[in-house]
Amino acid sequence: MKRFAIVALVLLAVAAAVVLNAGSGEDDGVATYEVAFDNAFGLTEGGDLRIAGVRAGTIDNLRLTSGYPPKALVDVKVSEPGFGELREDATCEVRPQSLIGEYFVDCQPGEAEERLREGGRVPVEQTTSTIPFDLVNSVMRLPYRERFRLIISELGTGLAGRSDDLSEVLRRAHPGLRETSQTLQILGRQTRTIERLVVDADRSVSALEARKSDVVRFVREAGNTAATTASRREQLAQSFRLLPEFLGELRPAMARLGELSDAQIPVLRDLGAASGDLNTFFTRLRPFSDNARPAFRALGDASDAGLDAIRATDEEIDVLRQAARYAPGTAKPLRQLLQSLDDRKRAVENDPRAKATGPPAGDKTHIPASEQGGFTGMEGFLNYYYWQALATNPFDDVGHILRVSATLDLGGCSGYFPNLTGENKRCNRWLGPYQPGVNAPDPTEIPGEEGEDEPAEPAEATAVAAPAPQAGSPQAVAPPQPIAGDTETLLDYLLAP
Repeated sequence: MKRFAIVALVLLAVAAAVVLNAGSGEDDGVATYEVAFDNAFGLTEGGDLRIAGVRAGTIDNLRLTSGYPPKALVDVKVSEPGFGELREDATCEVRPQSLIGEYFVDCQPGEAEERLREGGRVPVEQTTSTIPFDLVNSVMRLPYRERFRLIISELGTGLAGRSDDLSEVLRRAHPGLRETSQTLQILGRQTRTIERLVVDADRSVSALEARKSDVVRFVREAGNTAATTASRREQLAQSFRLLPEFLGELRPAMARLGELSDAQIPVLRDLGAASGDLNTFFTRLRPFSDNARPAFRALGDASDAGLDAIRATDEEIDVLRQAARYAPGTAKPLRQLLQSLDDRKRAVENDPRAKATGPPAGDKTHIPASEQGGFTGMEGFLNYYYWQALATNPFDDVGHILRVSATLDLGGCSGYFPNLTGENKRCNRWLGPYQPGVNAPDPTEIPGEEGEDEPAEPAEATAVAAPAPQAGSPQAVAPPQPIAGDTETLLDYLLAP
């Protein structure tokens, strides 16, 4: 049974090879060839061209060769996809199509490795012409029978002088003679193979006899398979019709697959070299995977909570979607405004500080050394807050000063008065018992400086009463009066609640 299975596999492989070889031709769509015949009787322009028994094209033209002896040249055109490829050993013959005298050209593609070029010729040695039955029958009738006898009698001598040519014509005229000769030649070359086949066949028959029940079951299953296949013959025929086109499209894909396989050889070699490390990696990965399961479970629980949070934002998304409808109309003017604010060419005036504090080369707002420029609109906004803070808050190593403070003008008080008399007392603000330049010497004055009065003799600081606050105001309680010149008492006063 094992030997029988091997034989069956070999037959299947041979059948697959035949199918692939049949579909491996280039699907050119249209191909033309020349076929030489000794006799083209019955052939007409527009007649059928069949390849392997399938109608694949038409007869395009008929003409005679100029050499001696003349031959008939038949131009054939292959129009069906998948049949436009003949080999160098292709054979053709003229066959009758019906009993009413119609004939066609039937060719076999051949099995040679070299392909017959476009427009190539099938030589006369590889063609045969049929002997029509109607002509044979007509010879038996009078007066054709008498004429045929006269032709043989009168031309016998001429034919005897060209016996070799007559022999070749007769072989080509009857395909059975040629095929029988070729079969005998093949069998002569395969004598040893036939001998081994007979010996192996005896052994195969003995094995089949021992497993005849399996053979019977195989035949029965083959019959069931054939019956099932016959019920799907339309689908099977459609598959065979599409097979040549499929094989034509499969060829570039298989070529690329072969290139991919060649390119993968180094990768597979490296993979084989790293297989030990990969085995160690996957072995050590298992405990890590086991420990990662709680984390993935927690991640799944978090994803559930995140899904609920996303669902809860549906209203916000709807609001954003509605706002997005009007965003295009606002985005364009906003973009134009921001671009204008960041454009150095829109500066209203040149300012050396803009060049000194501008960005380095490479920035689009950089001012080259040979040019002048001003602040951009965005820099103008930022400069306002920066310089305003510097103008109102000077500082040095000693301290920090707020240059500007807000005051409330009450009843026509117009400013600062050094002497607290009359209206000035009412407009004075309580700044503490020690007021330089008001009720105490000004420490910034330099004695003897031109344009200034001589400093007065230091006098004891006297308590100065604050303006009388109105009843119920927060200043209704008079502040304590410190002793002049007592620094500790002055600090106690300033720190008192």
